[in-house]
Amino acid sequence: MSVQLDIEAVGVVPVIVIDDPVRAADTATALSAGGIGCAEITLRTLDALAAIEEIAARYPDFVIGAGTVITEIQVDAAVDAGASFIVSPGLDEGVIRRARERSVPVVPGVATATEIQRAIGLGLDRLKFFPAGSLGGVGAIRAFGGPFPDMRFLPSGGVSPENAEEYLRESGVFAISGSWMASRTMIRDGQFAEIEAASRAVAESVARSRVP
Repeated sequence: MSVQLDIEAVGVVPVIVIDDPVRAADTATALSAGGIGCAEITLRTLDALAAIEEIAARYPDFVIGAGTVITEIQVDAAVDAGASFIVSPGLDEGVIRRARERSVPVVPGVATATEIQRAIGLGLDRLKFFPAGSLGGVGAIRAFGGPFPDMRFLPSGGVSPENAEEYLRESGVFAISGSWMASRTMIRDGQFAEIEAASRAVAESVARSRVP
Protein backbone atom coordinates (compact mmCIF):
# COMPACT_ATOMS: atom_id res chain seq x y z
CA MET A 1 0.00 0.00 0.00
CA SER A 2 1.66 3.18 -1.19
CA VAL A 3 1.10 6.32 0.84
CA GLN A 4 -0.03 8.89 -1.69
CA LEU A 5 -0.24 12.05 0.36
CA ASP A 6 0.40 15.71 -0.11
CA ILE A 7 3.10 15.32 2.55
CA GLU A 8 5.29 13.70 -0.09
CA ALA A 9 4.99 16.81 -2.22
CA VAL A 10 5.47 19.11 0.77
CA GLY A 11 8.53 17.15 1.90
CA VAL A 12 8.23 17.87 5.61
CA VAL A 13 5.80 16.80 8.33
CA PRO A 14 5.84 19.05 11.41
CA VAL A 15 5.28 17.04 14.60
CA ILE A 16 2.94 19.13 16.69
CA VAL A 17 2.15 18.88 20.40
CA ILE A 18 -0.82 21.05 21.34
CA ASP A 19 -1.87 21.67 24.93
CA ASP A 20 -4.71 24.04 24.08
CA PRO A 21 -6.94 23.54 20.99
CA VAL A 22 -7.45 27.30 20.85
CA ARG A 23 -3.90 27.44 19.45
CA ALA A 24 -4.59 24.89 16.72
CA ALA A 25 -6.00 27.15 14.03
CA ASP A 26 -3.30 29.79 14.43
CA THR A 27 -0.63 27.08 14.28
CA ALA A 28 -2.02 25.74 11.01
CA THR A 29 -2.23 29.28 9.64
CA ALA A 30 1.41 29.98 10.52
CA LEU A 31 2.64 26.70 9.02
CA SER A 32 0.69 27.32 5.81
CA ALA A 33 1.95 30.90 5.53
CA GLY A 34 5.47 29.51 5.74
CA GLY A 35 4.84 27.02 2.96
CA ILE A 36 4.01 23.86 4.94
CA GLY A 37 0.47 22.65 4.32
CA CYS A 38 0.44 19.64 6.60
CA ALA A 39 1.15 18.55 10.16
CA GLU A 40 1.01 15.55 12.46
CA ILE A 41 -0.62 16.26 15.80
CA THR A 42 0.61 13.77 18.36
CA LEU A 43 -1.88 12.08 20.66
CA ARG A 44 0.20 12.94 23.71
CA THR A 45 -2.12 15.52 25.23
CA LEU A 46 -5.74 15.51 26.31
CA ASP A 47 -6.60 18.16 23.73
CA ALA A 48 -4.91 16.56 20.71
CA LEU A 49 -8.13 15.20 19.21
CA ALA A 50 -9.89 18.53 19.71
CA ALA A 51 -7.00 20.24 17.92
CA ILE A 52 -7.27 17.83 14.98
CA GLU A 53 -11.02 18.44 14.82
CA GLU A 54 -10.53 22.21 14.89
CA ILE A 55 -8.01 22.23 12.04
CA ALA A 56 -9.93 19.71 9.92
CA ALA A 57 -13.13 21.74 10.25
CA ARG A 58 -11.62 25.16 9.59
CA TYR A 59 -8.91 24.33 7.05
CA PRO A 60 -10.08 21.51 4.76
CA ASP A 61 -7.09 22.02 2.43
CA PHE A 62 -4.61 21.57 5.29
CA VAL A 63 -3.46 17.94 5.50
CA ILE A 64 -3.82 17.05 9.15
CA GLY A 65 -2.75 13.71 10.58
CA ALA A 66 -2.48 12.02 13.95
CA GLY A 67 0.79 10.83 15.42
CA THR A 68 1.85 8.61 18.31
CA VAL A 69 -1.06 6.34 17.38
CA ILE A 70 -0.47 3.00 19.11
CA THR A 71 -3.91 1.37 19.35
CA GLU A 72 -6.83 0.63 17.06
CA ILE A 73 -9.08 2.70 19.33
CA GLN A 74 -6.82 5.70 18.75
CA VAL A 75 -7.05 5.16 14.99
CA ASP A 76 -10.84 5.41 15.21
CA ALA A 77 -10.73 8.45 17.46
CA ALA A 78 -8.25 10.26 15.21
CA VAL A 79 -10.13 9.54 11.99
CA ASP A 80 -13.45 10.51 13.61
CA ALA A 81 -11.82 13.82 14.60
CA GLY A 82 -10.77 14.46 11.01
CA ALA A 83 -7.26 13.02 10.65
CA SER A 84 -6.43 12.12 7.06
CA PHE A 85 -3.35 10.03 7.83
CA ILE A 86 -1.96 8.05 10.74
CA VAL A 87 1.62 7.90 12.02
CA SER A 88 2.76 5.33 14.57
CA PRO A 89 6.09 5.02 16.41
CA GLY A 90 6.15 1.27 15.82
CA LEU A 91 4.96 -1.47 13.49
CA ASP A 92 1.66 -2.71 14.88
CA GLU A 93 -0.45 -4.88 12.59
CA GLY A 94 -3.66 -3.95 14.41
CA VAL A 95 -3.09 -0.25 13.88
CA ILE A 96 -2.22 -0.83 10.21
CA ARG A 97 -5.28 -3.01 9.65
CA ARG A 98 -7.64 -0.55 11.32
CA ALA A 99 -6.25 2.42 9.37
CA ARG A 100 -6.87 0.51 6.16
CA GLU A 101 -10.38 -0.35 7.27
CA ARG A 102 -10.95 3.37 7.85
CA SER A 103 -9.42 4.15 4.41
CA VAL A 104 -6.62 6.40 5.69
CA PRO A 105 -2.92 6.03 4.87
CA VAL A 106 -0.71 4.82 7.70
CA VAL A 107 3.02 5.36 8.19
CA PRO A 108 4.25 2.98 10.90
CA GLY A 109 7.66 3.28 12.52
CA VAL A 110 10.53 0.85 12.06
CA ALA A 111 14.06 0.60 13.38
CA THR A 112 15.42 -2.68 11.97
CA ALA A 113 15.68 -4.72 8.79
CA THR A 114 13.41 -7.34 10.34
CA GLU A 115 10.66 -4.77 10.83
CA ILE A 116 11.11 -3.49 7.28
CA GLN A 117 10.66 -7.03 5.97
CA ARG A 118 7.50 -7.39 8.04
CA ALA A 119 6.24 -4.10 6.61
CA ILE A 120 6.89 -5.30 3.07
CA GLY A 121 4.90 -8.42 3.85
CA LEU A 122 2.05 -6.15 4.91
CA GLY A 123 2.19 -4.34 1.58
CA LEU A 124 3.81 -1.12 2.81
CA ASP A 125 6.42 0.93 0.97
CA ARG A 126 6.43 4.12 3.08
CA LEU A 127 7.71 3.88 6.65
CA LYS A 128 8.72 6.14 9.50
CA PHE A 129 12.37 5.60 10.50
CA PHE A 130 12.45 6.28 14.22
CA PRO A 131 14.46 7.41 16.12
CA ALA A 132 16.53 8.24 13.06
CA GLY A 133 19.37 10.08 14.78
CA SER A 134 20.04 7.30 17.26
CA LEU A 135 19.85 4.59 14.58
CA GLY A 136 22.48 5.93 12.22
CA GLY A 137 20.67 8.72 10.41
CA VAL A 138 21.30 9.18 6.71
CA GLY A 139 23.90 6.42 6.68
CA ALA A 140 21.41 3.87 7.96
CA ILE A 141 18.77 4.88 5.41
CA ARG A 142 21.36 4.62 2.65
CA ALA A 143 22.37 1.16 3.86
CA PHE A 144 18.75 -0.02 3.91
CA GLY A 145 18.51 1.05 0.27
CA GLY A 146 20.63 -1.95 -0.73
CA PRO A 147 18.32 -4.79 0.35
CA PHE A 148 15.16 -2.65 0.21
CA PRO A 149 15.49 -0.45 -2.90
CA ASP A 150 11.76 0.26 -3.20
CA MET A 151 11.26 1.38 0.39
CA ARG A 152 11.01 5.08 1.21
CA PHE A 153 11.36 6.55 4.69
CA LEU A 154 10.12 9.41 6.83
CA PRO A 155 13.04 9.99 9.22
CA SER A 156 11.98 11.32 12.60
CA GLY A 157 13.91 11.92 15.80
CA GLY A 158 17.19 13.76 15.48
CA VAL A 159 16.23 15.61 12.29
CA SER A 160 17.14 19.29 12.60
CA PRO A 161 17.67 22.46 10.55
CA GLU A 162 21.36 21.51 10.36
CA ASN A 163 20.84 18.10 8.73
CA ALA A 164 17.43 18.48 7.07
CA GLU A 165 18.80 18.96 3.56
CA GLU A 166 21.16 16.01 3.94
CA TYR A 167 18.16 13.79 4.65
CA LEU A 168 16.07 15.35 1.90
CA ARG A 169 18.70 14.69 -0.75
CA GLU A 170 18.55 10.94 -0.07
CA SER A 171 16.50 9.00 -2.62
CA GLY A 172 15.28 6.75 0.18
CA VAL A 173 13.59 9.68 1.96
CA PHE A 174 10.12 10.81 0.87
CA ALA A 175 9.78 13.51 3.57
CA ILE A 176 11.32 14.53 6.87
CA SER A 177 9.67 14.87 10.26
CA GLY A 178 10.50 17.19 13.14
CA SER A 179 9.17 19.67 15.67
CA TRP A 180 11.67 22.54 15.59
CA MET A 181 9.58 24.68 13.22
CA ALA A 182 6.62 24.63 15.63
CA SER A 183 7.77 23.45 19.01
CA ARG A 184 5.46 22.89 21.95
CA THR A 185 6.83 26.02 23.62
CA MET A 186 6.39 28.15 20.49
CA ILE A 187 2.77 27.07 20.17
CA ARG A 188 2.02 27.50 23.86
CA ASP A 189 3.53 31.00 23.90
CA GLY A 190 1.78 32.09 20.70
CA GLN A 191 4.98 32.62 18.74
CA PHE A 192 3.24 32.31 15.40
CA ALA A 193 5.48 34.74 13.54
CA GLU A 194 8.44 32.60 14.57
CA ILE A 195 6.61 29.44 13.44
CA GLU A 196 5.94 31.01 10.05
CA ALA A 197 9.58 32.06 9.66
CA ALA A 198 10.92 28.65 10.68
CA SER A 199 8.45 26.93 8.36
CA ARG A 200 9.53 29.10 5.46
CA ALA A 201 13.16 28.18 6.11
CA VAL A 202 12.30 24.47 6.04
CA ALA A 203 10.24 24.87 2.86
CA GLU A 204 13.23 26.56 1.24
CA SER A 205 15.44 23.64 2.30
CA VAL A 206 13.02 21.25 0.62
CA ALA A 207 13.11 23.32 -2.56
CA ARG A 208 16.92 23.44 -2.63
CA SER A 209 17.23 19.70 -2.04
CA ARG A 210 15.00 18.95 -5.01
CA VAL A 211 16.86 21.04 -7.55
CA PRO A 212 18.23 18.63 -10.21
